Amino acid sequence: MAKHEFQTEVGQLLQLMTHSLYSNKEIFIRELVSNCSDALDKLKYLSITDDKYKDLDFTPEIQIAFDEDAKTITISDNGIGMNEEDLINNIGTIAKSGTKSFVSNLSGDAKKDSNLIGQFGVGFYSVFMVANKVEVISKKAGEDQAYKWVSDGTGEFEITPVTKEENGTVIYMH
Repeated sequence: MAKHEFQTEVGQLLQLMTHSLYSNKEIFIRELVSNCSDALDKLKYLSITDDKYKDLDFTPEIQIAFDEDAKTITISDNGIGMNEEDLINNIGTIAKSGTKSFVSNLSGDAKKDSNLIGQFGVGFYSVFMVANKVEVISKKAGEDQAYKWVSDGTGEFEITPVTKEENGTVIYMH
């Protein structure tokens, strides 16, 4: 298990963001579904343009589940997923967007036609308006190892290797 600190004064930033940037707590669901949608779009694009992903059997899907007994909300997708480096760079660095980086690497018509949403890198953190702890389990398409990212939003996060059969990301909000 590796512990990491966020790349900014995250406690202060999260407090400011969750109480100032977002006026309605329910916005977190829109932000997370937008992230899932972008992950699906990225994999769809790569399955058409990159030989590494062309043989991937892919039917885009987002699921949302509620467990009243456990007091959790779960959102999952079967999109591109993230490896350890992606988790550190995209979730461990506030206001850095993997989607923005993806779009900047596109060119020509692909760049012009992209409708990817989450380009500011702050939407994910709206989850801390409603959650005391967040677990993200993700496996990047085309890779064997999955990782779990865990944080309570107060200044550090942990990443550990885990087992996950399919590519994509699952977010557990406690």
